[in-house]
Amino acid sequence: MSSSHYIHGTSPEEQQRLTAMNHLLNERFLAQAALAPGERIVDFGAGLGQFSRAMAKVTGVPVVGIERSNEQILEAKRQADADGEAHLIDMRQGNAEIAPLTDGEWGAFDLAHARFLLEHVSNPLFIVRTMVRAVRPGGRIILADDDYDVMRLWPEPPGLAPVWHAYQRTYDRHGNDPIVGRRLVQLLHEAGAQPRRNTWVFFGGCSGQPDFEGYVANLVKIIEEAMDAIVETGTPRETVQALLDVLATWHRRPDAALWHGVAWAEGVRT
Repeated sequence: MSSSHYIHGTSPEEQQRLTAMNHLLNERFLAQAALAPGERIVDFGAGLGQFSRAMAKVTGVPVVGIERSNEQILEAKRQADADGEAHLIDMRQGNAEIAPLTDGEWGAFDLAHARFLLEHVSNPLFIVRTMVRAVRPGGRIILADDDYDVMRLWPEPPGLAPVWHAYQRTYDRHGNDPIVGRRLVQLLHEAGAQPRRNTWVFFGGCSGQPDFEGYVANLVKIIEEAMDAIVETGTPRETVQALLDVLATWHRRPDAALWHGVAWAEGVRT
């Protein structure tokens, strides 16, 4: 078993952040997944289910979404109902490590997917092995996760480096891995899958792009929500707040750019 810790919680503010983030990213991730009509998908750590529904629109088959938080499931169902898409997702409460699948479902899915999940657990290999078990022979396993060490803002806002370093240490303190993205291919191999492809999904932008403020707002909300945990690492609260004050206007610079990529890897069950 693998313990998990999600520092940002399930508040309405965090749900709003996740919803906005999905609007920014989902089309890029769909392009990488190369889904086919008729594919059966199980989504580990489905969260609010937006990407699960996006995949179901492509395949034409409801996606099984596994999520441990009842608050997230309730909001996922509310959003699906509001969008008239409740038929696209089968949300199930349970831990990703012991996925709530029926006997007939194990080894029957065409694709097992997990995004932004492995960074929040102490034993990601356990989950990837469960994902491999969930797909049929020849079925795919897709992992997408952060490597926070690769993020760059330029011109760099004063105070960013120490605060961002402290944010990554909040993961270490719970036995989690803020740079798990670079390990995805290794995890697929160790879980018994055959790695087939890896890449980056760009998660950033620059001044002049319509969505640039949204990328910076996502970063600001991440730091705001983790403020107390960052302070517990020994970083003064005033230092964190000073960075937030700078970021409030930094995105308006005509030369501002945020560079970040989400690590993405695919393997197949042999």
